Amino acid sequence: MGCAYLSMPGFMKAMFLMLFAVMILPELTHAKHARVTRHYKFNIKMQNFTRLCQTKSIVTVNGQFPGPRIIAREGDRVVIKVVNHVQYNVSLHWHGVRQLRSGWADGPAYITQCPIQTGQSFVYNFTIIGQRGTLWWHAHISWLRTTLYGPIVILPKRHVPYPFTQPFREVPIVLGEWWKADTEAVINQATQTGLAPNISDAHTINGLPGPVSNCPAKDTFKLRVKPEKTYLLRLINAALNDEMFFSIANHSLTVVEADAVYVKPFSTKIVLITPGQTVNVLLRAKSKAPNATFAISARPYATGPAAFDNTTATGFLEYKKHSLSSNKSNTKKLPLLRPVFPKFNDSVFAMNFHNKVRSLANARFPAKVPKTVDRRFFFTVGLGISQCSKNQQCQGPNNTRVAAAVNNVTFVMPSIALLQAHFFNQSKGVYTTDFPANPPFKFNYTGTPPSNIMVSSGTKAVVLPFNTRVELVLQDTSIIGAESHPLHLHGFNFFIVGQGNGNFDPKKDPKNFNLVDPAERNTAGVPSGGWVAVRFLANNPGVWFMHCHLEVHTSWGLKMAWIVQDGKRRNQKLPPPPSDLPKC
Repeated sequence: MGCAYLSMPGFMKAMFLMLFAVMILPELTHAKHARVTRHYKFNIKMQNFTRLCQTKSIVTVNGQFPGPRIIAREGDRVVIKVVNHVQYNVSLHWHGVRQLRSGWADGPAYITQCPIQTGQSFVYNFTIIGQRGTLWWHAHISWLRTTLYGPIVILPKRHVPYPFTQPFREVPIVLGEWWKADTEAVINQATQTGLAPNISDAHTINGLPGPVSNCPAKDTFKLRVKPEKTYLLRLINAALNDEMFFSIANHSLTVVEADAVYVKPFSTKIVLITPGQTVNVLLRAKSKAPNATFAISARPYATGPAAFDNTTATGFLEYKKHSLSSNKSNTKKLPLLRPVFPKFNDSVFAMNFHNKVRSLANARFPAKVPKTVDRRFFFTVGLGISQCSKNQQCQGPNNTRVAAAVNNVTFVMPSIALLQAHFFNQSKGVYTTDFPANPPFKFNYTGTPPSNIMVSSGTKAVVLPFNTRVELVLQDTSIIGAESHPLHLHGFNFFIVGQGNGNFDPKKDPKNFNLVDPAERNTAGVPSGGWVAVRFLANNPGVWFMHCHLEVHTSWGLKMAWIVQDGKRRNQKLPPPPSDLPKC
């Protein structure tokens, strides 16, 4: 080709170059637009909302509740300017986004950033790498995520289909909780007394509780469907303190994705979803419009000894009729069918449901579970008590309060962000790196509790060299009461290689680990009175929070941090912080 080109006359060379440019331009254009930058502006502001026949002012993004939806494609860069117009310090977390080398944008207050103070702003800047599906965003300071939350929809790259039936429509369904009281006052009162905070007054579906006695039915989520069509429901549990069962009367759901990872499809009448988790399900509408309205319901799965909000959030699934009469007049006459749920504490159902969630583990979507392990950790998670200071009047025995701990350490939040202290080698007086790899003393974790249930406290972290292959066993304890704990790890997905009831047996249980197609998640329920084993590759430099996603337990100290050191190569190091990183 080169010789032929050289011997061409001038005008033919020009024509040839134009033809070549026309042929190659679409490829260049496609490459250029493969990665799009998507800009959002989030104004944090107070807004009045009426629920349960009562109006109150809540913290919102752009006056919306639930907050706005972020939509991006795999590979896109997302830039969100957050401006704080409220009296509270605020930070936002992009839950489940891996934040590869963008740890400054992860969001948990005093872990990766100081919060955004009143009148200040911060630009969160990150790229979505190797993820597609449903995630969500929420506030990550105090109890502000009660109302500060919204969906993140990550579509596949252009022209890449879903590995399941293309849905007719996609619908985010966000489960939440509603308090009549100001939740900042609720947690502040609990902190002062050392007792459990007051429970919520209702559960919600997309911010709406549904029909509640003596309250207008307009506070009800409605999903109108066409016969024979398939709908993708993007389920998110944004509740503060409740794991939730979700079901639609007389309809089956097919689970196809969990925590933005495709799974082997399986059919179920009931989905169990812990706070922090997301689950995508396909709903296939019936072939003919039935003469009924179907309840879309969410109610708690609760295993602990404490009181919980036992209300059921209800929405309506209605079929569109091909008749001249209005759908509205028909609805009132139609019978309402309701789903049947397991008992509120059905831990057998919970274990069976979680065991059904398996990675696709195929050529396109491999399950890259570490087959060998460099570091093993055994963490107990549960409750205990801690001593209150002499100038505080806590209402527990001998001036004690309820506390929660990992390996008997209740985490004390620092006054400056851990990531800054780590990056600038200023850890002295901020945190220590002596977090215990095993419980400080052994006992029958799920049997009779020890007589001494006092916890220690500190700001402790685990340091991991870059690319460490980690195995972590999380063991529930029966101190004060056995309870399921949804543990969320920032910065990583992990593989759930095993789970079981009772105490983990290091000799017998690892023989049954699933290293072929384990579920890949960012949040896992530690079974009530049981254990879960996870593995992950520590290939993301930074400081990464791990905590219970029951907000009451996080408030009580059930949290800790992993510090992953830089690798040797340039693309294995955490870049410096952005210039507008908030100051404490």
